[in-house]
Amino acid sequence: MTEQYPKKYSPALGREMECAVFGDGGKLCLAFAPQNGRFYDFINFGMVETVRPWIEAGKIRLVCVDSIDGETWSGGGDPRARIELQERWFHYVVDELVPEYSRGEKAIVTGCSMGGVHAGNFFFRRPDLFDTMISLSGLFNAQYFFHDYMDDLVYANSPVHFLPNMPADHPWMKLYNQSRIILCVGQGPWEDDLLAGTRALDAVLTQKGIGHWADYWGFDVAHDWCWWQKQLPYFMGHVMPL
Repeated sequence: MTEQYPKKYSPALGREMECAVFGDGGKLCLAFAPQNGRFYDFINFGMVETVRPWIEAGKIRLVCVDSIDGETWSGGGDPRARIELQERWFHYVVDELVPEYSRGEKAIVTGCSMGGVHAGNFFFRRPDLFDTMISLSGLFNAQYFFHDYMDDLVYANSPVHFLPNMPADHPWMKLYNQSRIILCVGQGPWEDDLLAGTRALDAVLTQKGIGHWADYWGFDVAHDWCWWQKQLPYFMGHVMPL
């Protein structure tokens, strides 16, 4: 399994950004870490190892994306400045990372906790770029992080807000139903908010007639790496059998 740790200047963000790349062939899979996490968290907490068989088989090329959550979703200060910076990071991913590593085909997006939030935002905003979403312990309401503040960009990053208003003839609706949408959450310790957030998106997708798989794991399943290590290869096996 090849490993690369590129560090490149991002025009969208005006700074150098790092990532980790595993494998040199197959379908691009972007992976996002929990809140305030870094690109190396998927390595340090054993998530890369769980999908090693898919990487070594040439099925996926895993790119672990760095975050700037501390300045955006969980940062303090002016909410408009925070969400504008978040939007620049969004464009760093879709306009810089995806073209560099996707080789022209649609990609998988995945993540756990806050990474599951990012997975949802990227997939639902750009189903022209992504055809598979595996969100683990995510929630999909930006006001959880921005509280009473709402503007056009917060709305655009909040699927439970923009999806209910999407018309049936919107071109994204067809793309959603041609994709694989997986939401998974435990019902054990520290999953309460994420469980509620997953149920809310599950209800919206059902109401809109968007096909998806919402999988609620047991009351022993906690908001923790040991469970995400089980969930990611389980769902990867469903969307991409070896």
